[in-house]
Amino acid sequence: MTAEATGVRLTCDGPVATVTLCRPDVLNAQTPAMWRAMSDFSRDLPGDVRVVVVRGEGRAFSAGLDLSVAGASGPGSFAELATLPEQECADRIAEFQAGFTWLHRPDVISVAAVHGHAIGAGFQLALACDLRVLATDAKLSMAEVTLGLVPDLAGTKRLVELVGYARALEICATGRRLDAAEADRIGLATLVVPPTELDGAVRDLTAGLLAGARDAVVEIKALLAGAAGRSHADQQRAEREAQTRRLRDLAGQGE
Repeated sequence: MTAEATGVRLTCDGPVATVTLCRPDVLNAQTPAMWRAMSDFSRDLPGDVRVVVVRGEGRAFSAGLDLSVAGASGPGSFAELATLPEQECADRIAEFQAGFTWLHRPDVISVAAVHGHAIGAGFQLALACDLRVLATDAKLSMAEVTLGLVPDLAGTKRLVELVGYARALEICATGRRLDAAEADRIGLATLVVPPTELDGAVRDLTAGLLAGARDAVVEIKALLAGAAGRSHADQQRAEREAQTRRLRDLAGQGE
């Protein structure tokens, strides 16, 4: 389907892919069609892509769920999901989550370029990325609670990992908005820049990520992504094993 039909497009320029939410007239409010398209992007990604940048057209990154779709009675609506058997409903939500979780892929580093509102699903899309560059006008909110819902697009674990349980609970249970300065202070932002410098900052960060050897960066991401679930001894073993692979590869003895 076309970007006009789904509201999101994928473009590739060598090792950099860009996912652009392109519904600026509704502040890039998200729909199930967008999530399915984003899930498909993982299969469409060329093998030489190393960095994926996620951004939104217009005045906002994403204002969250499109309530005109979710609140109606058609496919993907709350009304439809509520009528499904429990397992089928859960399976449908798993399909939606896949539009976000592919950004965790071990072979790429994902960067969210966030300006304006990143609400609900928009906040979770930013959290799906490995790194977040925020413009100073960014406003973040996990607003699902205001609809009587929970965050279900794979954002809760990432939020806890970044800010801790207590702060994550407060953010999700109140649905309040955080500005870029607070996001930076509590560890949600990799970098905060003026809106006019957002594109340049993302380009500079991308260039830095591409400067290192691809296989080394992949190993580093795997080491750090798995560190929280390992003991010190297990992490040290993982470091040894990763370094052994790198040494053998550099010496021409890799598989």
